[in-house]
Amino acid sequence: MRNFAQITILIILLVLSQSVNGQERKERKLFSVEFADVGMQEVFNVLEKETGIHFYYKKNWLEDERVKYVATNKELEEILENVLTGTTINYFKYSDTQIVLTENSLIYDNLPSTFFGAKRDTIVKESIVRMQRPVYFDQPKQSKSIVETIRIGKENLNQPNDDFKISGYVVDEKTKQPLQNLTISLNNRTTGTTTDINGYYELMIPLGENFLKYSSIGIESAVKRVIVYSDGTLDVSLKESIEYLDEVVVAADANKNVEEALTGSTSIVVEETKNIPLILGERDVLKVATTLPGISTAGEGAAGFNVRGGSTDQNLILLDHAVIYNPSHFFGIFQAVNPFTTEDLQIYTGGIPAQYGGRLSSVFDITSKNANTEKFSGEAAIGPVTSNVALEIPIIKEKSGLLIGGRSTYSNWILRSLDEESLKNSEASFYDAIAKYNHTINENNTLKATGYYSNDNFSITSDSIFGYNNRLFSLDWEHKFNEKNTGQLTIANSKYQFNIEFDGASNNDFDLGFSINETEYKLRMKYLHSQKHKFDYGIMAKFYRTQPGYLAPLNEDSEINSININEERALESAIYLSDNYKVSDKFLIDIGLRYSFFAAFGERQERIYEENAPKNDETRSDTVNYDNGEFSKTYGGLEVRLAGRYLLKEDLSLKASYNRTFQYIHRLSNNTTISPIDTWKLSDNNIKPQLGNQYSIGLFKNIDANTYELSIEGYYKTAENILDFKVGSDLLLNQTIETETLQGEGKSYGVEFLARKNSGALNGWISYTYSRSFLKLDSEFAEERVNGGAFFKTNYDKPHDFSAVLNYKFTKRYSVSANFVYQTGRPVTFPIGRYNYNEAEYVYYSDRNAFRIPDYYRLDLGINIEGNHKLKKIAHSFWNISVYNALGRNNPYSVFFVTENGELKPLQSSIFTIPIPTITYNLKF
Repeated sequence: MRNFAQITILIILLVLSQSVNGQERKERKLFSVEFADVGMQEVFNVLEKETGIHFYYKKNWLEDERVKYVATNKELEEILENVLTGTTINYFKYSDTQIVLTENSLIYDNLPSTFFGAKRDTIVKESIVRMQRPVYFDQPKQSKSIVETIRIGKENLNQPNDDFKISGYVVDEKTKQPLQNLTISLNNRTTGTTTDINGYYELMIPLGENFLKYSSIGIESAVKRVIVYSDGTLDVSLKESIEYLDEVVVAADANKNVEEALTGSTSIVVEETKNIPLILGERDVLKVATTLPGISTAGEGAAGFNVRGGSTDQNLILLDHAVIYNPSHFFGIFQAVNPFTTEDLQIYTGGIPAQYGGRLSSVFDITSKNANTEKFSGEAAIGPVTSNVALEIPIIKEKSGLLIGGRSTYSNWILRSLDEESLKNSEASFYDAIAKYNHTINENNTLKATGYYSNDNFSITSDSIFGYNNRLFSLDWEHKFNEKNTGQLTIANSKYQFNIEFDGASNNDFDLGFSINETEYKLRMKYLHSQKHKFDYGIMAKFYRTQPGYLAPLNEDSEINSININEERALESAIYLSDNYKVSDKFLIDIGLRYSFFAAFGERQERIYEENAPKNDETRSDTVNYDNGEFSKTYGGLEVRLAGRYLLKEDLSLKASYNRTFQYIHRLSNNTTISPIDTWKLSDNNIKPQLGNQYSIGLFKNIDANTYELSIEGYYKTAENILDFKVGSDLLLNQTIETETLQGEGKSYGVEFLARKNSGALNGWISYTYSRSFLKLDSEFAEERVNGGAFFKTNYDKPHDFSAVLNYKFTKRYSVSANFVYQTGRPVTFPIGRYNYNEAEYVYYSDRNAFRIPDYYRLDLGINIEGNHKLKKIAHSFWNISVYNALGRNNPYSVFFVTENGELKPLQSSIFTIPIPTITYNLKF
C-alpha cells in the first residue's frame, strides 16, 4: 500500500506538471532587453517595468554585481538564468506577478526526495528536485562563542556532486600580508590543508553545513560556519595573537607532519624562536635548526651544517630564492641572516622536492618578511655585543611596502677597551643589511625584490686582516593565471668572496683572495588539476663564474710576485615535473623527475693525464686549451624524487621516500668546518660531480588534537665522487687542484626521533639522532689510497646527538626556557709515535680519524619577560636574560699537539669555557 501511495502521488505531480507546462506554452511571453554594464538592481528595475512582475530581494545582495547582456524575444526564465549566471542569486516564481530572489539557497515547492523514507540515491534519479543532505559533525569547542556563518556558491537542482572545491587567501588582518603554513581543519578533524607561501589554500568540502578552523602559532584561531552549495571562494583575515608568540613551537602547521607525503621536512617560524637561550642574546633560527634530528655542526663556533652524514658543502642555503654561500658571522658564532627580517625557514633533509637541485644532503629555504603595507612598524634589539633594527615602511597603502634591516657589532670597541694587550691589537667586526620591496600590482600579480649584503673582518694577529662577504639580489614576479594555474619567475645573483691582507715587518706584504659569482633564472609553475593531482613544473638555468684565487703585492714595497689562477665558468640547468597525487583518502604520493645538465666551458686550460695512473706532474700527457664559450666537459642525469604517505589512522601515518641528486660544485678545504678561506671548485674533466641516493622511512603521530607530536625516521644514503684531500695537500692558490684531491665513495645511515609538545604552559621538543658517516678513498695507487682503501669515519661522524628545548610559561608575561645539547666527540687523527730517517725525526700518525675528541655537552638557561599586553600601546617590549653554557663546560673545539722537552703533549682549544650571561632588550612597534 505504501509503495502504491507513493507512485500515485508521483503520477499526480507529473500530470499537474504536464498541465502547467501546456498552459505555459499557451501563454508564452517574450521580452527584449539590453544591459550595458549596469548594476544588478537596475536590471531588476527594468525587468519590473517590462514584465509587470514584482521582484523581492535585499539590496545588499546585488551591490557588487554588474551585468552586460542583450536579449531579443526571450522568455523571462531564460533572461533570468543568463543574468544570474556567475552570481550566488537564485529565484523562485511565487505567482504570475511575484518572484522572490534568494542568496545561495533555493526555495522548494515540492516534497523532498527522502520524505517517504526511501534511499536518497535511488529516488533522486527519478525525482524533479534534489534536497540538500544533512551533515553530522563534532562542532569545535570554539564554536560556543558567536561563529560567523558564510554561504558559498549557488544551489543547483541538477548539481551531481557531493563535494565542492573551496579556495581563497588568508591574510593578516592588520598588515594584509599572506599567512603561510596556516592550518585549516575541516569539521574538527585532522582532515584539512595548509596555506602556501602566498596564503592561498584549496580544500574539498562536503555539500551542506561545515565548520572550518583556521589556526597558526602567533595567530588567533578562528572558526567559520560554512554552508556549501557549490564551488566558491572564501578569503579570510585573521588577527595576531601576542599570547601564542610566547610558545616555543617549531611547526605552525602541526597536521602537516602526518598528512604531507615528504619525509624529513620541517618549518621553523622565526618569531617562535625568541625564547630559546642562545649565545650573546642573538636570536638564531639556524642554530635552532641544529637542535632538530639529523642536523648538526662540527662543534661550538663551527660554521655550516652536517645533515644526515653529509659534508657542509652539500646543503643548498637560499635567501628569497638566491644562494647564500656562507650564512654565518665570525666562524659560525652568529648567523648572517637578520632574525627580525626573516619570516620562516623551510628545511628538507629527506624528501627533497623536484624544484630544488644542486646539493646532495639538504635544502634550507629562508623566506624574508613582506613589509607592512598598512602602517609604519618595526622591531629593534640591543645586546652586549650586537644591535639590530628592522623597519617596515608602507609605500602605497595596501599595495606596496619596503622592509629594511641592519645589524652590527661593537666588539671592536670592547676589545680595545680591555686591559689585555694582545686583545687590544685584535679586531672582530661584522655587519649585515637587507632591503625587500613587495608590491601587489593587482590580485593576479605580485612583485618582490630583495637585496642583501654581509661583511666580516677579523684579525687574530696584528699583521693580518681576514675579510669575507656575501652579496645577493633576487627579483620575483608571481602571477596567477586563473584559479588552477600560478607561476613565479625569479632572477637571482649571488656572490661570495674572501681576502686576506698581510702587512708584516718584512717586504712580503700581500693581498690574497677568492670569489664565486652565480646568476640564476628560474620559472616555476603550479597547476591545480584537481583534488587528486597537483602539478609543479619548471625550468632553471644558472651561470657560474669563479676566481679560484689570486695573490698580489699589498703595496709598492712588497716583493711578492702576483699569482692569478685562471677563471672558471660553467652552466648548470634543469627541468622538472612533479605530481602530488592523492590516490585515496589514505594514500598520497609525491613523484617528481628532474633532469639536470652541467657544462664547463672556456676560455680555459685543462690537463690531460694518463689513464690508469695517479694524477701528478709525471703522468700529465697533454694540456688542452678551450676557446671562449667552448664546452670543455659536460655532465647530466635524471634525478628521481619519490615520496609516499599512507594514513594508518587520521593522526598516524607511514611515510617513505627516495631521492637521487647531482652536485656539480665542491668546497675545497682541509678543515672540518667551513672556513673563511675555503674555496669552491666547479666540476671539469678531472673532477667529477657528486651523485647521491637516499632512502628513508618513518612513522609520524599526532596526539590530543596535535598537542603532542611524535616521529621516528630511518635513512640510508650512498654517494659517489665525494671530494677529499691527500695527506699534506696544498689547496690554496693551486692551479692543478686535481693532483691534491681524491674522490671516493660515501655512505651514511641513521635513526631520528622527535617528541614535541606544541602548546600549553610547558612546551618544546626533545630530539635524538643515532647516525654514522663513512668515506672510502681507494685506488690501486698508494698515493691515492687512505686507510688502506677501507671505509673510515668522516670528520663529522658523531653517532649520538641529543637535544632538548623546553619553555615553561608561568603567565602571559613570564616564562623560563632551557636548552640542553649532547654530542659524541668528532673523529680526529692523532700522532701515535716517532721514528728517525736519514738522521731526521718524524712523527707517525694514526689512520685517518681513528680517535675522537671528548664528548660535547652544554646547558643554556633563560628568563623571558614580556611587556604588558595592553592593546593601545606604542610598542611592545621583551627582555631576555640568558646564560649560555651554564655548567661552564670546557668543550673542546680541536685537539693539537706540541713538543715540550722532546715529548709530544696534547692540548685542546675551546671557544667558551665559562658561563656567558646576556641581557637583551627587544622592542616591537
